[in-house]
Amino acid sequence: MSSTLISATTTTRALSLLRIVTAFLFLQHGTAKLFGSPHVAMFDGLQLASLMGVAGVLELVGGALLLVGLFSRPVAFVLSGFMAAAYFMAHASQGHVFVPILNQGELAIMFCFVFLFIAAAGGGAWSADAARGKAA
Repeated sequence: MSSTLISATTTTRALSLLRIVTAFLFLQHGTAKLFGSPHVAMFDGLQLASLMGVAGVLELVGGALLLVGLFSRPVAFVLSGFMAAAYFMAHASQGHVFVPILNQGELAIMFCFVFLFIAAAGGGAWSADAARGKAA
């Protein structure tokens, strides 16, 4: 029996839960942009070849891969960079770079750092990577 307060098994399961919930929320941004479900009025008529269309593809494909935990580390790394770029392009450009609550950039920052954590830690016990023997 381990003398640590939280076992390694519990930690890797918690990591999986964090990955699954985050991916599910992120995936919804992609489905809203590309399929109109859930409906978000500002995405009506979105062109696939636009910056927002490409963002939707990254959100859909990256979110789906992270949801099942396939290629978790590289996908999370790419999505972390994507969200950092999204913050600086869409939110920080509105001003208040270091006060994200004033430029509505909190969600982009949270996604960025959760994805960076997953890139470092792996997909956890409940992932396709773990089933393939490729998880941390």
